[in-house]
Formats: sequence, structure tokens, C-alpha cells
Amino acid sequence: MRNLVLVYMVLLCSSCYSFKGISIPPDVNTFYVEDFGNNAKNSPVDINQIFAESLREKVRNESRLQYNEQDPDIEFQGTIKEYSVRSIPAQENQSALNRFEIKIQVQYVSNKNEEDSWDQLFSFFQDFESDVDLQSVQEELTETIFDQLIEDVFNKAFTNW
Repeated sequence: MRNLVLVYMVLLCSSCYSFKGISIPPDVNTFYVEDFGNNAKNSPVDINQIFAESLREKVRNESRLQYNEQDPDIEFQGTIKEYSVRSIPAQENQSALNRFEIKIQVQYVSNKNEEDSWDQLFSFFQDFESDVDLQSVQEELTETIFDQLIEDVFNKAFTNW
């Protein structure tokens, strides 16, 4: 009886893959992340490649999906839309800040179920002191922003938030 219960639970759980709160239909096994475009003025020339590779790593490391350029079950495409720094005026008990923001347009294409496809703009920002030179914090801020954007894209794709 105990073995029968165990077999039943394994069969029940194998119908849908779930790990760390993600849910991937059983018929989805492969993914592809196209190199992103870059329409953002004043951004580093390789920012789009860095983002695409970071997204590939995230999906590869945190899902069961296999990377496949030929006929993948799902695809990620997109464009870096904005890479900007703007001043935020000083407020009471706060000095002036600069806001560094990145916006990315992402298309998720499901080749298994067209209804699951979507196109969405994601953005995130980090503030830093106005007397700090952007060049000195740019790499660290970009990494922090990318971490959050990739998490948001991943969650949208695999948790339907």
C-alpha cells in the first residue's frame, strides 16, 4: 500500500514541473534567448548582449529547460529601450539624488501555446548620491538593475504574476 501511494504521488507531481515557485507545463522542454536589440541612447554598446546572456543563465540554472536555438518551445526576444540618468531634486531631510533607470521591452513567445505569449515593458531604477560620478557606480548599479529585471521577466514567464 505504501508503495502504491508513493507511485501515485510521483505521477501526480510529474504532470507539472515546479521549482522555487515556478511552473512549467510538461510539454515545454526547450528555450531560446535571442540577442536583444539596443535602442537606448548613451548605453554601453554591449549592454544588450550582457542582458541576453544573463537571462539565458537564469533560465538554464533555475529551470529544467534546455537551451536550443533550433525550434525551441519558448523564446525570449527584446530590446533595451532606455538607459537614463536624471536628477531628483532635494527634499526635506534628503540631499539631491540621481536616478539611474533601465527599461527593457521583452517578448515571450510560446511555440506550444500561442495564448501564453506576451509582450511587456520592464523597468527598474537605482538612486545614487548626486555628488557621485556615474562612471564609478555604473557597473554595480547596472548589475543590480539587471538582477531585478531578469527576476521580473523570469517570474512573468514562469509564475504568471
